[in-house]
Amino acid sequence: MKLDKQILDLKSKYSELNQKLMNSESLDNKQIIQINKDLSKLQPIIELSNMIEKLENDIKGYKDILENENDEDLRDLAKSELPDFEKELEKRNKDLLIALLPKDEADEKNVILEIRAGTGGDEAALFAGDLYRMYERYSSLKNWRFQPMEKSETGLKGIKEAVIEIQGDGVFKFLKNESGVHRVQRIPETESGGRIHTSAATVAVLPEAEDLDVEIKDSDLRIDVYRSGGAGGQSVNTTDSAVRITHIPTGIVVTQQDERSQHKNKAKALKILRSRIYEEERLKKQKELSSNRKNQVGSGDRSERIRTYNFPQGRVSDHRINLTLYKLDQFLTGEALEEMISALSASEQAEKLNQLNVQ
Repeated sequence: MKLDKQILDLKSKYSELNQKLMNSESLDNKQIIQINKDLSKLQPIIELSNMIEKLENDIKGYKDILENENDEDLRDLAKSELPDFEKELEKRNKDLLIALLPKDEADEKNVILEIRAGTGGDEAALFAGDLYRMYERYSSLKNWRFQPMEKSETGLKGIKEAVIEIQGDGVFKFLKNESGVHRVQRIPETESGGRIHTSAATVAVLPEAEDLDVEIKDSDLRIDVYRSGGAGGQSVNTTDSAVRITHIPTGIVVTQQDERSQHKNKAKALKILRSRIYEEERLKKQKELSSNRKNQVGSGDRSERIRTYNFPQGRVSDHRINLTLYKLDQFLTGEALEEMISALSASEQAEKLNQLNVQ
């Protein structure tokens, strides 16, 4: 069986890595860190495989008793225990298949979250503000660190655009399917006729890249500094602290002016730039690996309309999995967002299992 060979290969790799670690005198610190990372990824698979092997042996033993044993007490015990063991084996086999599914290498990374008001003027900015606070509250519920890097406000709690760093356990795994166009339908407070207006905001979720993930050459960068501008064109300070960095090979441009220090603005801009380059490469690889995949969940397409928030009906609908929750208030406080995220993750997992022809 193909799966059996795959497990044997992984067990062999696990043993080799442990052997290397035992003879680590010739390894540098970077190599040791990588080996430990690889071992931690393999360990759950090895443990599941060993558990399945034990269950199979136990089941075989019970079947032998039923076929060959004359002692009624033993036969009764085997008869009562066997169904539970078979059920457990079925569950563990499914767990193993899920553990063997291709993993997104970025799942455990922190996130750079970008929110931008789209079509709809002031209403779009107000909605972008709603999304900002929704992710802030959700981060709080998950005990993540929510740190704004750039924020352009429009008044009345509206946001033109915001860039946030979110740090915590598996942040990208939870938020990666939030990328796309979020649409809102509601009656503006200024609308005397009670007509429903439609506006939108765009969300981009980027895995935060580390220095090891993306190599950026100084020769590939054009760095411009200028004076930070405030509302109405007024200067925020009298020094050239704002930074614009252009990555020449990709054409990606990042600006930062939130800090009064040019050094801090440059560090933030480089962090965002590195993450954007990393995400571009990651999506390119993902597209190559899954060119035949029809499921849109996790595609990362920022131009795709993924969700509608309908205020008059109190509902949130995700168009990728056709799920509607009549929990708009709880959704915007971050509480019901977990339900949607879990459903998106389950759908993505089911699609991958389906590709393996597993029911």
